Amino acid sequence: MGGAADDVGRTLLSPERRRADRARLADGVVDVLVIGGGVTGAGAALDAASRGLSVGLLEARDWAAGTSSRSSKLIHGGLRYLEQLAFPLVHEALHERARLVQTIAPHLVSPLPFLLPLTAPVWQRAYYGAGVALYDGLGAALTPGRPIPRHRHLSRKKTLAAFPGLRGDVVRGAIRYWDAQVDDARHTLAVVRTAAGYGASVLSSARVTGLLRDGDAADSPVIGARVADLADGSSFTVRARSVIAATGVWSDDIGEMLGPSAPSLKVRASKGVHLVVPRSAIDSADVTSAGSPQAGLILRTPTSVLFVIPWADRWIIGTTDTPWRLDRDHPAASSADIAYLLDQVNRVLTRPVTADDILGVYAGLRPLLAGESDETSRLSREHAVLTPVPGLVLVAGGKYTTYRVMAEDAVDAAVRGLPAVMPSPTANLPLVGARRWAEVRDQGPQIAAASGLPEATIERLLHRHGDRIADVLDLVRSDPALARPLTGAPRYLAAEVVHAVLAEGARHLDDVLTRRTRVSIETAHRGVESAPQVAELMADVLGWDAERADREVRHYEARVAAERESQRMPDDRTADAARLGAPDVRAAAG
Repeated sequence: MGGAADDVGRTLLSPERRRADRARLADGVVDVLVIGGGVTGAGAALDAASRGLSVGLLEARDWAAGTSSRSSKLIHGGLRYLEQLAFPLVHEALHERARLVQTIAPHLVSPLPFLLPLTAPVWQRAYYGAGVALYDGLGAALTPGRPIPRHRHLSRKKTLAAFPGLRGDVVRGAIRYWDAQVDDARHTLAVVRTAAGYGASVLSSARVTGLLRDGDAADSPVIGARVADLADGSSFTVRARSVIAATGVWSDDIGEMLGPSAPSLKVRASKGVHLVVPRSAIDSADVTSAGSPQAGLILRTPTSVLFVIPWADRWIIGTTDTPWRLDRDHPAASSADIAYLLDQVNRVLTRPVTADDILGVYAGLRPLLAGESDETSRLSREHAVLTPVPGLVLVAGGKYTTYRVMAEDAVDAAVRGLPAVMPSPTANLPLVGARRWAEVRDQGPQIAAASGLPEATIERLLHRHGDRIADVLDLVRSDPALARPLTGAPRYLAAEVVHAVLAEGARHLDDVLTRRTRVSIETAHRGVESAPQVAELMADVLGWDAERADREVRHYEARVAAERESQRMPDDRTADAARLGAPDVRAAAG
């Protein structure tokens, strides 16, 4: 069933493709059925499809709608895990980082420098310096041609030159080291599209409601799943030789489908809240003294670490790390979360960041493997693969950076009974947009001249679409009106909205404003000003009538209002109640 993944038509997640995949899944039997369209589930679908297996991938909402669009947007080894002596985990993650930067997704994953400020006397430089040196070594950063530069020690003067916003009376110097940054939602989408290119049938808005069993006993094999198609309200079944559940913090739902006596993974949800503020809110240098990109910060806090991360012309500040036992679909940030982040970051800044500076807020849930302690910061970031009954594999835990390894391990477990299955090829498999990246990455000026678009626009498109930038530019060529920027979000073109529907599987306004673009967190209006124009563009492609387009806008406005209200609430319970005031758009869509 594997296909030519570089055949562009095979990777397009168009409305027609969805209808064809829906019919194919309902009528046939696949080798591997994956439940969960986050990065791990998408990775498992790609892993299996690239081995030549027939594959189905089901996602209840939108691709990356859960945890995989709400991370810190870092591809990193986890510097803090060295203190926990988790050397194998850090080593594995750093090698995955190198693969992503060099081969798998170089257009989406970029090296990024960080400053680790030193606030104590000499012992801190020696202690942290040893840790960062080990971090470099575990990542093979000392090899020739390394994609990630080595760390450097900075004096107090050089630290303040590299990051003028740091308090000179607090900071005594810093260590600059490198990790990498990713747009997590677009990366997950690229994994899904690449899996589709290898022949996987991929279906969003498809909620699994039950497992098919071959018998009534507790240990009867799983042979497929029952599915509710949220696009039209219908139901169907999918049969499979093996089922992989990569459902993260929703893992307990799969366990309930098996019954109380079946083994299951114990997963706890940890809430991570991030703030987005304009670049002007924190004094910074445009580039470091070595000409590198603007550095971020990593700060120690009483319970974990805090990142201040450059994000185009904005900053992302995060994250919290607290237990969450409420609604998993829409975790809510409270005023206490926001106050905590502001308090921690302002301890080292000359000019405090205030609530008035905040453009966007987002909250996500990390799926952590439960240990003896309920403190989420002490739960394992390693992953586990479990086969509770024949035909079903559960995979959970881990971190975004190691999604590919998790996926490979899950597929290895799933295909153990299938004959002559090849090993995983994904360690060196470029995603959609990466295959010819070396040919286009430096062609911004030429592409701009040929297209008539500003060079800055082309550079942004290159780092969102990679070598498939022509797919967007062809839309502009066929309809020059699509070259106009979005209302209230000039970093994005109208053509990107149309492309999101024709090629990227976007079905709702929220899909475009929250995940295909980042308008929902990058603008003070949270996407409300852009919503009518985006709905109009989507309506032209999807055939929405005026009532349907208006309903999408109203749903989006209600979601933003509910999120704003939740962020004024003092604690998790009241924030959750406020956020639930806006129902999911898929509950009302048809």
